[in-house]
Formats: sequence, structure tokens, C-alpha cells
Amino acid sequence: MDNIKTNENTKYAVKDIEHLKELWSKTYNTDGKPDWSHLLPYYHENIHFRDSIQEINGLKDFKEMIERLTKRSKKLEMKIVNAVQNGNIMFLEWEMTILFKKTRTSVVYGASRVILNEEGKIIDQRDYYDLWGDIFDNITGLAKPYRRFMRRVFG
Repeated sequence: MDNIKTNENTKYAVKDIEHLKELWSKTYNTDGKPDWSHLLPYYHENIHFRDSIQEINGLKDFKEMIERLTKRSKKLEMKIVNAVQNGNIMFLEWEMTILFKKTRTSVVYGASRVILNEEGKIIDQRDYYDLWGDIFDNITGLAKPYRRFMRRVFG
């Protein structure tokens, strides 16, 4: 991004979509456990995060959320499938492979919309995915009833 204001805070500015892809790719592929330590400085103190399960405001709560995710998952990997940028808005399409402690491996298909502020910090992130559908598809006895319910109620 050419319009990032330069100051001491821009040390951790996301420069463009390739930079964000590089940062995210390092996060989820460290011995199967996510490691956000290199990425967290790129998030603004007032980050707003939302997904299918929760809405979070502030870096402290955001850190607690990723710590819970790390603790619950035995293994977690992220594959970035596509990425596009329009100004300060970036979209990443991803496939997240999760091995929870008591289930077999599940792939969750989703996308994240990231908005950068004028300093290149991540100020807003919205993750889109069908958590239950992608997980239930891998559990015998739940996949068909869940898909039938979704078609009947929402299809």
C-alpha cells in the first residue's frame, strides 16, 4: 500500500497481500500448532474480529481467543488458496485442517476479510465459514442429518 503513513508504528505494517499471505502461512504451519507471535504485532490494539461463533473487540480478547483455539486443537494447518487486495481491504480464501483432541481431522473451508488502517495495522477481520457443516461432514452419522436439516430449513 502506497498510502501508509510512516512512523515508528509502521515497523509492523502489512505492506500488501503477498506480505499478509507470508505472515499467515507462517502462523499455522509450525509443527502443527499455530504460532501467532510474529503476526500479533501487525494487529491494532482496537482490533474488531468477528466470525460465525463470536465477536471480539480489542487485542487482549483477540489473543485470548487464539490461545483457546491453540489449546483445543491437537493439530492445525492453514492453506491459502486465493488472495486479493483492493486498497486497504484484503481477502484470503483458505482451507484450515484441524485435528481436535477427540475427533478425526476436519477441513474447514473459509475466507477472511481483513481491513488495514492508515498505518497498515489490521483493524478489522471477518472470518466466513460453515464450521458445523465442514466438521459434521467428517463425523459418521451426523453429515447426512445436518445437510438434510440445512436444505430443509435454509435451502
